[in-house]
Amino acid sequence: MIEFLIAAILYLVLAVGLLYRVFRGPTAADRMCAADSLDLVTAVALALYSVYSGRSIYLDISVVVALLGFVSTVFVARYLEGRL
Repeated sequence: MIEFLIAAILYLVLAVGLLYRVFRGPTAADRMCAADSLDLVTAVALALYSVYSGRSIYLDISVVVALLGFVSTVFVARYLEGRL
């Protein structure tokens, strides 16, 4: 129980740091990299909550969030590169 609380606090600190970089990033590429990292932190947090609560629906949502994050990163990278 206490391990999940420590992990939740750690992920909250990571998310706040990444949100700062998303809003104050010097370039669009830095912002997108931070947004992708924030997406992965969210997916891992959902997976941990799935284990904690014993409900598999959160694990399914975690997989969907990770896949959507990957697809959005690819689209934004192509847009920044100028090929879209």
